[in-house]
Amino acid sequence: MGRKDASATKLQMDQYRKQIGKQDNKKTKSVLKATQLKADAKRSAFGIRDVFLMLAAILFLLLFIYAFFYLNLSTELDLDMD
Repeated sequence: MGRKDASATKLQMDQYRKQIGKQDNKKTKSVLKATQLKADAKRSAFGIRDVFLMLAAILFLLLFIYAFFYLNLSTELDLDMD
């Protein structure tokens, strides 16, 4: 009795999967290609986090260079005044 119930459920799932497959085949190739291109673009795009990290690294580098030159020039000016 349990086997009959299990096979009926499996049969319904197979029918459901076939229906989904038929609906997917009804789409034109151009629509499928556009969907694939959109998914590829989404996978390869930069995220907000990546952009923020790059900007933070550039700003830190500029701040470091500015501080380096500021400290070097300020010590030279102090030595000239003595």
